[in-house]
Amino acid sequence: MSLAPRSSNDTVQLLVLDRIDEARNMARYYVLSIEPTLLGDTAIVRAWGRIGYAGRQRIDLHETAADARIALAAWLKRKVRRGYLIRQAHGACLDLKGA
Repeated sequence: MSLAPRSSNDTVQLLVLDRIDEARNMARYYVLSIEPTLLGDTAIVRAWGRIGYAGRQRIDLHETAADARIALAAWLKRKVRRGYLIRQAHGACLDLKGA
């Protein structure tokens, strides 16, 4: 951990995933974001739950942004395998299983 000042190019990267199956009464969301911490580390923030309700949240710290991106890619792959789709800005979902 370093006490380096935050740079002006620190940004939050955010992915919102949905898994909706009306036949099974399933409507879930999963949010993955990479955020800088106050101490110069990088955090992956994961939030999940049923759409329309408060869910749970977990923060995983990583020493570098590259480590955080690798971890985010692993989580994204895991969630896509389980049937989650990336929510687009206009509300539609993007299917990554074929990619």
